[in-house]
Amino acid sequence: MLHNRLFPSVQSHGPGCFWFCSCSGLPIVPAGGGGAEPQGRAPVVLKGQKARTVDVHAHCYFQAAIDLMGEEAKAVLPPVKGVPEHFLQVDQQLAARLEAMDRMGVDMQVLSINPFWYKKDRDTAEAICRIHNSNLAELSARQPKRLAAFASLPMQFPDLAVAMLDEAVKKQGLKGAAIGGNVAGIDFAHPQFHPVLAKAQELGVMLFVHPQSTPELQARFKGNGWLSNVIGNPLDTTIALQKLIFEGVFDKFPELKVLGAHGGGFLGSYAPRMDRSCFVSPQNCNPEIVLKKKPTEYIRQIYFDSLVFTGEALRHLTAEVGASQIMIGTDHPIPWEEDPVGHVMATPELSDDDRLAILGENAIRVLGLAP
Repeated sequence: MLHNRLFPSVQSHGPGCFWFCSCSGLPIVPAGGGGAEPQGRAPVVLKGQKARTVDVHAHCYFQAAIDLMGEEAKAVLPPVKGVPEHFLQVDQQLAARLEAMDRMGVDMQVLSINPFWYKKDRDTAEAICRIHNSNLAELSARQPKRLAAFASLPMQFPDLAVAMLDEAVKKQGLKGAAIGGNVAGIDFAHPQFHPVLAKAQELGVMLFVHPQSTPELQARFKGNGWLSNVIGNPLDTTIALQKLIFEGVFDKFPELKVLGAHGGGFLGSYAPRMDRSCFVSPQNCNPEIVLKKKPTEYIRQIYFDSLVFTGEALRHLTAEVGASQIMIGTDHPIPWEEDPVGHVMATPELSDDDRLAILGENAIRVLGLAP
C-alpha cells in the first residue's frame, strides 16, 4: 500500500520519553520519501534507552498441517483479512512478515497457531502438532532476534500433550504453548488436563490461552456484526480464566504462567463481581473448594495482551492487573491492531516504566527472550 508523504512529529510523554510518530498514526515515511513505501516506525526512546518491543499475539499457518484436516480444512481458514499473510513457508513470505513488523515498530513476534485439531484422532492431532512445532522451531532458529513461538499441543490427549510440550521446550526451544479457551467444549481447568498444567509449571513456560468462540451460543450470534468473534471470543477467554480461578487451579499450580488473549476477554472489565458471587449465592459454590485469596487477587498473577483497542481500556486493565502483567498483542496478520506501539504510547496515565514493561520488557523477562 502506498501512502502520501507523512511528516513525522516528536511528542514528549514525560521526562526522558520521546515518541517518534506520524500524526496520522500510520508508519513513518522519512521526509523526502513522498510516494515511497513506509520504512517503518521510528524507535521509541524512553528514559534514554530504545524501547524493545515484543508482540506475544501473532499468528501463522503451515499448509501441510491444514491438509491433514481433510474435508474440514475448508473451515480452518477464517474469512477475514490477513489470511494469505499467515503463511511463512518461503523466503518471500517471511520477508513480508518482517517488513510488516518493521512498519508496526515490532522487534519480535511470538508466533502461535489457533487450535483447529482438538476433535481429530490421536495420530492426526499429533502429526499436525509436529508439523507446527518443527516449522515454528525452524523459523525461530532462522530469525532468533525477530521470531519466537508457542508450541501446538494435542490437548485432547493430555499424556501426549505433556510429552510434546516437554520436547517443544527442551529440544525445539519454543517458549510454551498456545492452547484453546476450551478443548472441544471441555474447560482446560478440568482435572484431566492438570498433567499439562503441571508440566508447564515444571518447565516454567507460558500457556497462551486463545479463544475458540463459544459454539453453544452460535444461534444467538447469528446476524450482523460477527458476534461469534466480537462477543464469542472474549467470552471464551473470560470463562477459561475464571474457571482457573474458581476451580482452585491457581492454588494447586501457584507458579503457572497463563497469558489471556485479547486483554483477557471481559475479565479485567468486570472482575470485582467475582468477589461477591459466593457470598451472594453460596449454594452455587462448591464448599470443598476454599480459595486461598479473593478471586480478584488471582488476576494479578495472570498475564494479558494489550489488544483492548483504546487508551482508556488499556489504562483500566493496567489499573486492575498491574503493568507488570501486560504485553503487546496484535493478532497479526489479522488487522485488529496495526499500531501497537502507538496504542501504548497514547495512554497518558502510563509511566515511562509502565511503557517499557508493556512494550517488551515483560515478555522478555517472562518468556526468556533475546530480541
